Amino acid sequence: MTEPSKSSLADKLKSLGVRVGAGDLQPVAPKLKTDVPIQSVVEGRFVSTRHGETFVSEQTYPSTYRHGLIPLRSSVPLLTIAQWARDARLADLPLDSFAFLDTETSGLAGGTGTYAFLVGVGRFEGETFRLAQFFMRDPSEEAALLEGLMDFLAPCAALVTFNGKAFDAPLLVTRYSLHSIPVPFKDFAHLDLLPLARRLWRDRLPSRALKYLEENVLAAPRTPDEVPGYEIPYIYFDYLRTGDAAPLKGVFYHNAMDIVALAALMNHMASILHAPFDGQVQHGLDFIALAKLFEDLDRREEAARLYERGLQVGVSEANFGAVVQRLSALQRRRGDLESAAALWQKAAAEGHVYAHIELAKYYEHHRSDYAEALKWTKSAEGLVSSLDIPRYEYRHWMEELEHRKKRLQEKSRK
Repeated sequence: MTEPSKSSLADKLKSLGVRVGAGDLQPVAPKLKTDVPIQSVVEGRFVSTRHGETFVSEQTYPSTYRHGLIPLRSSVPLLTIAQWARDARLADLPLDSFAFLDTETSGLAGGTGTYAFLVGVGRFEGETFRLAQFFMRDPSEEAALLEGLMDFLAPCAALVTFNGKAFDAPLLVTRYSLHSIPVPFKDFAHLDLLPLARRLWRDRLPSRALKYLEENVLAAPRTPDEVPGYEIPYIYFDYLRTGDAAPLKGVFYHNAMDIVALAALMNHMASILHAPFDGQVQHGLDFIALAKLFEDLDRREEAARLYERGLQVGVSEANFGAVVQRLSALQRRRGDLESAAALWQKAAAEGHVYAHIELAKYYEHHRSDYAEALKWTKSAEGLVSSLDIPRYEYRHWMEELEHRKKRLQEKSRK
């Protein structure tokens, strides 16, 4: 590709409002160190470690605290979550062994060039939820931050994060390794709530970001102190240049709310998985999502009840056919053919081809009613002929139905 001439490039820049050359530039005054220390912005203390001091801000939440609609402390066992996560330790550990962790970092790239300048972690101490935020005033304090975090995690045996398996945990492992400090959570059970959130709310909610779930599932909107996550690295770099910690107040708030939301979200997830019919689940698609999860866990009876409740509560016409198809297939695997046939009748009335074919199979193989089976086969043929579908799909259906029709006609003559 030929290189554009300097004049044409200058013209393009001018058309975009970009001034070319230095003639119109005004001198920019360098930012001065304002020296507003973090301890004057956020309440905290300095903790001594083997590698120096680290700044720690701490808060406690009483047992009566609710984050939106949800209390922080889980009152139900994590049996289903442990089964879904394929880690039995999650069901056996006491809640006081769980650490809820989130990092604020210098970027999202990961690797040795990215570090966590603020690490928030919470754990239960009796009925109280204790939240600690470890802050790095300067990159030289990283080892002290990591050492302080290690001490806080010492009583714990499980980690709870949101996308932490992909980002937070590997990042911290890298930082600990660079400083030759043992990774404190190396042998912990690790529950990452993001994949579970996707399973539970992917079909109903447009986003599964933690803040969105906080607002739309926990009913806990944040205050104006909140800062967007994408701004946080820039705020920290400005602090390193200027020494002005005032803008970091919103970063500490953002991180603290992420930790609190993690605890409340785990409690809510555990509750709806443990007792989905107790009134906490309200939406039809949420029941369907739970049904799919229970079906994947091979808990078929519970899955069937959840599918039925979802249909009872109501789903959109666009989702109805797929849900009925899954439920009828599940009922067939469970051996409950009468329930499956009732679902196929309902789906057939809505114009679903598969339901006509399943009814033809049902009447042929389980009721030996060849005339009824033939009736459903012919109705399927008529339905396929009326559909605006690709040619290959049309041929597939019609070949199968023609073969079935001939067999049934022979059986009917005997």
